[in-house]
Amino acid sequence: MNDLVHLEKERDIQPSPEIDAFMKASSVRGKKHSISTDYILKVLGLDVCANTLVGSDMIRGVSGGQKKRVTTGEMIVGPRKTLLMDEISTGLDSSTTYQIVKCIGNFVHFMEGTVLMALLQPPPETFDLFDDLILLSEGYVVYEGPRVEVLEFFGSLGFQLPPRKSIADFLQEVTSKKDQAQYWADPTKPYVFISASNIARAFIKSPFGRSMSASIYVPYEENMNRPEALSKTKYATSRWELLKTCLTREVLLISRQRFLYIFKTCQVAFVGFVTCTIFSRSRMHPGSETEGNLYLACLFFGLVHILFNGFSELSLLMFRLPVFYKQRDNLFHPAWAWSLASFLLRIPYSIVEAVVWTSIVYYSVGFSPEIWR
Repeated sequence: MNDLVHLEKERDIQPSPEIDAFMKASSVRGKKHSISTDYILKVLGLDVCANTLVGSDMIRGVSGGQKKRVTTGEMIVGPRKTLLMDEISTGLDSSTTYQIVKCIGNFVHFMEGTVLMALLQPPPETFDLFDDLILLSEGYVVYEGPRVEVLEFFGSLGFQLPPRKSIADFLQEVTSKKDQAQYWADPTKPYVFISASNIARAFIKSPFGRSMSASIYVPYEENMNRPEALSKTKYATSRWELLKTCLTREVLLISRQRFLYIFKTCQVAFVGFVTCTIFSRSRMHPGSETEGNLYLACLFFGLVHILFNGFSELSLLMFRLPVFYKQRDNLFHPAWAWSLASFLLRIPYSIVEAVVWTSIVYYSVGFSPEIWR
């Protein structure tokens, strides 16, 4: 940080105050949360539930709309600035859909992102949140441009939005052969059905279409290309940082499930005491074949018990797999970092289980009292 400030003074660089403060605050280490993460929480309206578990079928957590926003926040908290979203309103009411679209709009306007979102019959208040509109019908692009100009374009074709009719419903029905006639408003011409292909051709020839074509066919200036802006690595940080992050998360999850591990330890101790009553011997002769079978039976029982005692974590692992697949596919971390962190942090507890079992069973059953044996 000091080097950066010194370099700015040396070269007489005057950065924008807002950008300068944001970038320098983002580079500060030692904070629990980065400023960019806090900013995303604020933009998406998740700051009120930042310390709340997302929840599951068994654990009460955030609401359905907040879960959708959490998923969106996971995608935009990094350097990703383009989102392609398809039918995000499925299973949500109009109020929740409005809140989510509004939050995504804040992301677009404040962080200069780009979002292409497909919605089916959005409510009027949600429709008004969009800046631009792409209207598809029968495989044709019948309109693409600013949302506020879509009625003007269809008005040039002779169609008019009737009173108390939402624009979204009007746009969906005006290209339909069944419903198009009711929107015809040109008294100088008799109504003739205008197909989607004809509307698309009319759009290309209209000032709206020509303006769009002119912006598309502008050649790209190569001097605007900056190689420094392109990512050169598959992941955002080093392998050690990825492993350390996965280890930190595993420690947090284990601390949340401490009751399970305490219960499992008590279970091992209880079964160990039961084993002592079954194979209790103060001293068995090591040369006896019958007593040797008892030794082997006790060892086998202990091995099987500790083995099956670990199966209780299998359901927890299966429950976490969807999150792992999502984060792996979005290059949050490699699979080996997640697997290695899970493996390493299970070793200490396995040792604790073995020590508890051995300390209770070993001398009670009558295994060799000499420690070197």
